[in-house]
Amino acid sequence: MKNSKTIPGRLFLTGIAALLLAGLLAGCTPGTTTKTGGDVLKIIASITPVADFVKQIGGDKVEVILMVPAGASPHTYEPTTSQMVFVSEADVFVKVGSGVDYEEIWMNDIIDMNRDMQLIDCSDGIDIINEDPHIWTSPLNARQMVENIYNGLITLDSDNADYYQINYESYALELEELHNFITGLFTGYQNRNFLIYHPAFGYFAAEYNLIQLSVEEEGKETTAQKIKQCIDSAKANNLNYVFASPHETGAYAQTIAAEISGSVLYIDPLPSSYISDMRSAAASIALELE
Repeated sequence: MKNSKTIPGRLFLTGIAALLLAGLLAGCTPGTTTKTGGDVLKIIASITPVADFVKQIGGDKVEVILMVPAGASPHTYEPTTSQMVFVSEADVFVKVGSGVDYEEIWMNDIIDMNRDMQLIDCSDGIDIINEDPHIWTSPLNARQMVENIYNGLITLDSDNADYYQINYESYALELEELHNFITGLFTGYQNRNFLIYHPAFGYFAAEYNLIQLSVEEEGKETTAQKIKQCIDSAKANNLNYVFASPHETGAYAQTIAAEISGSVLYIDPLPSSYISDMRSAAASIALELE
């Protein structure tokens, strides 16, 4: 699967590179690429939560372009022409670094488009569990991701280090408050199981001593046998909800919910506003534990 996308991707990017080069040669004038101390950093953020983290720390010192837009899947996404134009001009690419599919497939080609672009890896210092790329669903991991972004920004733009530090310390405190809120929310429950369609909340479950039961496994098409197993497991654990992403079709989730006389609740595994969206997701999961 990886190889089948990589070769067309390289042909696509080679074509874009040629177009960009032609445009630069046709329109270049002396001094047009000179940066001044007042310039903002042009940053590409891999996915929505990473974009939020960069904005929280970078504030008005950065211009952020999101690579995988809200509602799109980072497992299947392919960059657009307009995004590649921004890549050619960007100062920094902030990637998840945990094995997100589109990064695994496209990252080398993206870097080839702009060899001067710096790279910040949000996964530094985070243990990857069972090749699960969804590290951001843990608020403690999010804290480490934000620290990695902060360290990258003060290295690349030391003139504004104090500004970034103030923003970082403020947001780190918000993440700590989020963690404490969720910890309190889940205290005292004996049943720690919840059923979700796409297993994106594994790190969240591990952090708060929950058990994530999933319909989908390793991105494979769900089978009738798997659906029956989920129904049986939901009944055995007295579950009333099937959690799903608001961007999924939800047909299988609806089928399971109907069989257990329950309902589907939607939680976003790619929060655009991390603090509020994760509070909302935690509150929804807590309904299952009551």
